[in-house]
Amino acid sequence: MATKAVTVNDLVNHTRLTIVSGQEYLNRPITTADISRPGLEMTGYFTYYAPERVQLLGITETSFSDRMSHDELLMVYRKMADKQTPAFVVSTSLPIADELKQAAEEAHIPILTTHLTSSQILSNMTYYLGGELTPRQAVHGVLIDVHGLGVLITGDAGIGKTESALELIQQGKARLVADDRVDIHQEDEQRLIGQPSEVLRNLMEVRGVGIIDVQQVYGAVSVRSHASVRLNIHLSNGKIGEENFDRLGNEDDTLEILGVKIKKMVVPVTPGRNTASVIDAAAVKFRTQSMGYDALKTLQERMDKAMAENEKEDAEGKKHD
Repeated sequence: MATKAVTVNDLVNHTRLTIVSGQEYLNRPITTADISRPGLEMTGYFTYYAPERVQLLGITETSFSDRMSHDELLMVYRKMADKQTPAFVVSTSLPIADELKQAAEEAHIPILTTHLTSSQILSNMTYYLGGELTPRQAVHGVLIDVHGLGVLITGDAGIGKTESALELIQQGKARLVADDRVDIHQEDEQRLIGQPSEVLRNLMEVRGVGIIDVQQVYGAVSVRSHASVRLNIHLSNGKIGEENFDRLGNEDDTLEILGVKIKKMVVPVTPGRNTASVIDAAAVKFRTQSMGYDALKTLQERMDKAMAENEKEDAEGKKHD
């Protein structure tokens, strides 16, 4: 499990921010997705100040500073300009105080600005930093988007994960997200996002063929940059009836990644069986179940109804006898 390193320069490139000063300090690291609104600190209260956070100054903070003297304001900004502070961000295209520029320059901290409101830029920065700084787990497998559903295919090496995914891509039923290594991070308490490593983006290794660039061969519609991981299909060398395989599947089987559990289906791989078609059917089944339809429940209800009718006919037959 690892956490990606993020710098102020990365934040500038992925959010709507403009550099005011400190261009040479953009390599300062950002270690948390939390953003600070230093309202209390503007009054001189620093007991719970979090210097490791990006400091966002909006209308409230800047309007309060208007009633402060030069020395008071410079003292406050110098306290805020800690060696851990990544950057100052000023929203709504507000004027930037000379005292802030002086304190930031002394501490080698960049100042950034934006025309967006505090709420808008706060949302943008939190979303970006949350996705980048959350713990990540690399999983060996193939992640594809099947009919809008993120399917993580796992299994032993050489069992046919890549080949099955490639067949679905060729049929236009799936899009490639990642092959061989899937980098997964937790977006929220119930949602996992999978994406490829930068080195392997859009690439697949097909045994006997070599490396192919899926986007170049099958077009831009055949790939995705990321997908929500909803279903795990595990390919196994076992046969139905062996290794505790259930013909109807284990509805309670799950795979846990980063503390989030997703549905898991174990599919036995046998000669002559079209694994790609089985994966497609499993994805469709999962989607229909998510929409409230359960084919197994329907079968059970039909069987119960048939048994009840047979018992009724038997009872009526005995009466006539």
